[in-house]
Amino acid sequence: MESLDQPLRDVLQAVENAGRAAGRPAGTRLLAVSKTRPAEAVRALAAAGQRAFGENYVQEAAGKRRQLADLDLEWHLIGHLQSNKAADAAEHFDWIQSVDRPRIVAALDRARSPARPPLNVLVQVNVDGEAGKSGCAPDAVAALGDAIAAAPRLRLRGLMAIPEPHPDPAVRRAAFRALKQLFDALAARHAGVDTLSMGMSDDYPLAIAEGATLVRIGTALFGARDRPAAAG
Repeated sequence: MESLDQPLRDVLQAVENAGRAAGRPAGTRLLAVSKTRPAEAVRALAAAGQRAFGENYVQEAAGKRRQLADLDLEWHLIGHLQSNKAADAAEHFDWIQSVDRPRIVAALDRARSPARPPLNVLVQVNVDGEAGKSGCAPDAVAALGDAIAAAPRLRLRGLMAIPEPHPDPAVRRAAFRALKQLFDALAARHAGVDTLSMGMSDDYPLAIAEGATLVRIGTALFGARDRPAAAG
């Protein structure tokens, strides 16, 4: 497996530069989005120093975690979580970033082993109100946050969102700003709220400028995904 040291250094430097421009040079964590990437690629990036990885699918992540059990990695679920996968998710992940309804809160709390640390949870917000997109409505954040904070085996850490990929940077920035306002209100309501997960490869400088504490980046670290060969 090719070394990923240089891509990781480049991304970390870019994140630091964006943070410095925003007045927070050391304030943003990097989550490497490893969905669909083989375990060998995760191992290579871990060898370069990355520890936090984001996955979309519970079973895919469970397989990688077994293959990489010798590494001390932090696993985040960033994809939509179905109720019937909550028990497995509570077992295999350290963070769930995509909690968007009370039913999932209850399922995760029931499934998380009391022998393990509380499961770190972010509320996913559909900040633009896009039809068909996962995430709770902005006006549901407070109640959902209350439910998570009251669950003994969960730990409320903050918010996550995937704003509409609008071509106008000002529109994206407005969405990030709206999410930061929701985050500040949640932090004032609950101690321990410290994570605002927003921004991906094509817009993370804007997200950092508006207060992101964690950005989710994949292609810039692992390279472009292989495309299926054309038929014929």
